[in-house]
Amino acid sequence: MKANNSEQGQYSHYVVDKESPLLEWLLAHVGLSRSKVKATLQGHGIRVNGKFITRHDYPLKPGMKIAVSKTKRNETLKSRYVKIVYEDNYLVVVEKAVGILSMAAGHSSLNVKTVLDGYFHQTNQPCQAHVVHRLDRETSGLMIYAKDKKTELSLEADWHRTVYDRRYVAVLSGRMEDREGTIASWLKDNKAYFTYSSQVENGGKYAVTHFYVLDESKEYSLVEFRLETGRKNQIRVHAAEMGHPVCGDMKYGNGDDPIGRLCLHAYTLCFYHPVTHESMEFQTRIPQNFQQLFLHTNK
Repeated sequence: MKANNSEQGQYSHYVVDKESPLLEWLLAHVGLSRSKVKATLQGHGIRVNGKFITRHDYPLKPGMKIAVSKTKRNETLKSRYVKIVYEDNYLVVVEKAVGILSMAAGHSSLNVKTVLDGYFHQTNQPCQAHVVHRLDRETSGLMIYAKDKKTELSLEADWHRTVYDRRYVAVLSGRMEDREGTIASWLKDNKAYFTYSSQVENGGKYAVTHFYVLDESKEYSLVEFRLETGRKNQIRVHAAEMGHPVCGDMKYGNGDDPIGRLCLHAYTLCFYHPVTHESMEFQTRIPQNFQQLFLHTNK
């Protein structure tokens, strides 16, 4: 049901008349194509009860108020390093690019937290980004940031139960001997902050990594890693221990660097929302430059 046009004609306003997933409701009431509706959602052009929503399956209930931007993009984050995948009042899920830190580590360092804080200020949101986990500068992929301290503490308090599926994809040097398996060891840093692995307890932290080969060529293996624990440099160290280090790894690798970057990407992130307790599931595409190494002509 359409209510009015206001805010200097930038939005069309609606009131929900029956329960429905957001995408289905928009397709039935807004009069745009599926591709345009999805683009508007992704571009932060849809607000439900005043907050930006990007989830296609966001559940609508009668009486909710929807504002649809008439422009292609509205107040979206413009950054080559950070892409917002999902946002609500409590948290934001982003896809981080290669080359940006998760948080500040020195003066004027490029980091996701600063980019998000600028976006929140630009969109008049009275909040700041709170770091709850990290990715290395040269690792890309999905991350969660809390918008307030309470949500941050809730996520951190029971992280390994809250986050029930976290997977990475990596290009490893060489062809794997086993298609799937598990590697477990104790990981500990030495005085030079180099993480080393031991099959016997060494005072470090126990780490368990499950792997599955997705594709392979004569030179490389495309491997999915599922973390049972989340230790520092866990995948990189375990991959090196198997004799197939992550390509582009300057610290634990063997010099194999086919695309000029660390070939590690966090592509699946599933967790229970710390406030609503909904199951939240996100997945990005495997980076194209990873996939290009596995063309049929190279096998």
